[in-house]
Amino acid sequence: MHAPLPLFSLFSPPYRACRPLHEPLRWFEDNPCPRGTALVWNLDKGLTEDAMEVAEGRPGGVALMAILPPSAEINGQMSVFELLERCRPQTVLPHHPRPAPEDMAALLARPPEDLPQELVDYLLWRGVDADRDTRRLLRRTVELSAELRTITALSRGLYLSRRALGRRMRKLGLPVPSHWLQFCRILRGALKLQNSRENLFSVAMSLGYPDGFTLSNQMERLTGARPSEARSHLGWEWLVEAWLRMERRTGGLRSPLRSADPALWATSGGGATAASA
Repeated sequence: MHAPLPLFSLFSPPYRACRPLHEPLRWFEDNPCPRGTALVWNLDKGLTEDAMEVAEGRPGGVALMAILPPSAEINGQMSVFELLERCRPQTVLPHHPRPAPEDMAALLARPPEDLPQELVDYLLWRGVDADRDTRRLLRRTVELSAELRTITALSRGLYLSRRALGRRMRKLGLPVPSHWLQFCRILRGALKLQNSRENLFSVAMSLGYPDGFTLSNQMERLTGARPSEARSHLGWEWLVEAWLRMERRTGGLRSPLRSADPALWATSGGGATAASA
């Protein structure tokens, strides 16, 4: 029988096993993470402020998968609910000493129940500066991206002129509206690729692209990732992070991200080697 998972471990491509992670914050500072990586927190091994600091301080783009302690240990522990507020776990798993990797992979790939809210929450966690009205516009943009294809249609759906919408984004140092719409469509495509066996052409057509080539080129231009990588590297937070970094490099994002920025991301799916110190 396999030993229970340690306090923290990494779950990364090709998603065959969790790798023990000791001194997590130090490890993240010194090592690049492959895209599609999750930090797995076994709450049965520790629910302390130090552990919360690790979960909160994980690099941008690293999803958090929290495994609950036995139900008898949860009763009366408000800190468990504080975890959900402070650390933004992508997935909360029921208590299990060592979940099956295939089950964890399926959960990591699962689309958010409320993609607009989850995306905005992620941006706020990363430190993107957006007031209440702008957050509302961003949520609505994500919603409309399921149906709309052009910035003119988006502006009409937001009841703002293209000029007024662009001014608002520029004032806050955020990417231009057309990039928000394009990225949201790309994100929906990545989630479809991860959760179906449809080929790229079918996914692209379902999102209103003329062909898979167009979707692939737009994804590579905005995020540096190709659809094949989006399909094999599970989750969605890493793709948001790749987009933010691309916007930062090209001058489209001037709003500062939180200061605890991680080491540079690995650009391929090579596995990360967890420290054993």
